[in-house]
Amino acid sequence: QLQLVESGGGLVQPGGSLRLTCAASGSTLDDYAIGWFRQAPGKEREGLSYFSNKNGATYYTNSVKGRFTVSRDNVKNTVSLQMNSLKPEDTAVYYCAARAGTTAWNWASNWSYNYWGQGTQVTVSS
Repeated sequence: QLQLVESGGGLVQPGGSLRLTCAASGSTLDDYAIGWFRQAPGKEREGLSYFSNKNGATYYTNSVKGRFTVSRDNVKNTVSLQMNSLKPEDTAVYYCAARAGTTAWNWASNWSYNYWGQGTQVTVSS
């Protein structure tokens, strides 16, 4: 059974950076795709990025494109989300999620993922 744990959240000033890490256990990530999501208070969970460990396909939602970057560490069995130029509106609980397969259909839809981490809080404030 695949298990995911996020880390790296915290408080950062506007314009700052954070690096979130999604650590997997119970299985290698080789055959999974990882989605990063966030949920702000009173808002729906939003899909931010998709990364296929199988073929490297990567997608970002427009609001984070050019600021957020996904990467994988094969040795550590982790996927990271580097977040730069953070804005107050980036404040949310951030989640990583995993699903099997290589197609990117509905990658931003949270219902299409089978495994979820517990989330990590990111607060962007001065």
